[in-house]
Amino acid sequence: MSTKIKILVPVKRVIDAALKPRINKAKNGVETVGVKYSINPFDDIAVEEACKMKKTYKGMVEAVHAVSIGPSKAQETLRTALAKGVDTSTLVDVGDEEVEPLVVSKILKELVEREGSNLVVLGKQAIDDDSNQVGQMLAGLLGWSQATNAAKISIGKDGVVEVEREIDGGIEVVKAPLPMVISTDLRLNEPKFVTLPKMMKAKKKPLEIIKADDLKVEIKKRLETISLEEPAPRKAGVIVKDVDELISKLKDLKAI
Repeated sequence: MSTKIKILVPVKRVIDAALKPRINKAKNGVETVGVKYSINPFDDIAVEEACKMKKTYKGMVEAVHAVSIGPSKAQETLRTALAKGVDTSTLVDVGDEEVEPLVVSKILKELVEREGSNLVVLGKQAIDDDSNQVGQMLAGLLGWSQATNAAKISIGKDGVVEVEREIDGGIEVVKAPLPMVISTDLRLNEPKFVTLPKMMKAKKKPLEIIKADDLKVEIKKRLETISLEEPAPRKAGVIVKDVDELISKLKDLKAI
């Protein structure tokens, strides 16, 4: 008998990847007012892969459940995931509270146990904080196997998952039985564009809204951003006439 799989896919609402973030007036974060938001690109890849698994391993994958932790507007992010083929979704509404990776991992652990999921597929990192920590922390909290930076995923009928990871100079292949946490890399797939009819149909799919308190997880900050500033502008280059002048300039700069 084939192993039954229930996939949980965390998705994060982030500033659109096409935009350049601006530092706010307080200089302790990025400007969030009047800015376009969208699904985190790495999470979009995770959603695409989970929905692909549902088709490829028909009969094995029972359901795909998407989760987002963020403000009420993150419902839009979940609707996008539902339009791509996700079955059900949950928003953990934390308002405008900034939630650190450890708290995110604790919330996801509770949801994994509540949903009875045995496979978590998530983006390797969010493009806003670039922490690349949640997948590893979640696997640690659950005591599950993990495979990070996945470039290819395949599942056997016995529930053994094979993951290819790109490393310096080649491909590394890792195997582990379910349950498992997998974080996705860019080369895994290319997310499809969501059409308007699919977005309209997604409005009829289940979207549950809860609070972190409902999961008995305390939102606690361990880090504080003191200040944030733009990188110093690069100085203009200098054109030299010949090699001798180049060497002279490098000596003046004490580069040689």
